[in-house]
Order: sequence, then C-alpha cells, then structure tokens
Amino acid sequence: MLNCTKCDTPLPGQSLDSCALVACPSCSALLRADVYPALFRELPRGQSGDSLQLDKEAGCFYHPRKKAVVPCSTCGRFVCTLCDVALNGQHLCPACFEKGKTKRKIINLENQRTCYDSIALMVAATSLLVYWFTIFTAPLVIYLTVRHWNSPSSIIPRTKIRFVLAFIIASLQLAGWIYVFTQMFF
Repeated sequence: MLNCTKCDTPLPGQSLDSCALVACPSCSALLRADVYPALFRELPRGQSGDSLQLDKEAGCFYHPRKKAVVPCSTCGRFVCTLCDVALNGQHLCPACFEKGKTKRKIINLENQRTCYDSIALMVAATSLLVYWFTIFTAPLVIYLTVRHWNSPSSIIPRTKIRFVLAFIIASLQLAGWIYVFTQMFF
C-alpha cells in the first residue's frame, strides 16, 4: 500500500512500522514508515464504525472517536467505515471523493448522461411544427438514431422506443420530401 518515495516501488509489509531504517528493495534508498494498524486491517462490511478501544489505534479523520479502518487512497487520511467511499478498488475519504467529482478526476463516476433518444424524438416531433425544417432535421434524426443506438441511454434503464419513434417520424418526413420532389420534377 505504501510506495518508496524515491522510485515509487511498493514496499513489502515487513519493512513497514519498524523502528529502524529499511532499504527499498528496488533502489536501496533508506526509508522508515510508521503506520497505524488500520493500514493492514481488512475492511469490515456493514458496520458504521466502532469506538476506539486502544490508544494505539488510529481514529477517523472526520470522527475522531470512531476506529479508522482504511486510509484514503488519495490523501492518506484514515477513515472509518461510515466515511469510506469504495470506488474502483480504491478507498476515498469524503473530501477527496467530492474533489474528484467536481474536478472530474474520478474515472467511471457517472452522475449524468446525454439522452440521445430523447433528443432525436424531440427534434423529430418539434420540426413537424414548421415542415420546411424537416428537410434538415430528418437526416439529423436518422443520423442520431443510427449513431447512438448502442450508446447508454440513461442512468435509469429504459427501452429504445424513443429511437424507434424518432426514426419512424424522420423516415416519414424524408418520404414526404421525396414525394414532393418527384412530383415537382417528373
């Protein structure tokens, strides 16, 4: 869990929490790491945080009277099970989670999506109000439907009915334009 400060190689567990300087196995730099027992403890599930029992045990950064169970993967603060945010194999404290969310640095954190199916249906339906716009919007709707058919539609699962309706409306609009042009020129 801890890396060498010089070469960034993971340090073996036996070299941590020793009273003497220990050489890094990769670059031979002399290091000393004093850690709390919470660094090696397996994370319990379903508990809201135990009270501190020993003076040597680390307390949560946000709840000092609660026992720390895991360090934050970003800043290293020890947090209790109540404060721990487990995401993508990492454990984050609430502050690092919020910072990563606002700066969009957390990969795979999705709290919104573009609903292309709703956009395609809205463009297809509203262009019917002024039919002359359909000559431009119908190909756009067909492109959106074909291009984003397999894109995730929403955070909440829903069907493809909006895409189907938008495609049908746009196809009818294009068929109408083809009919108008064939009547004008032939």
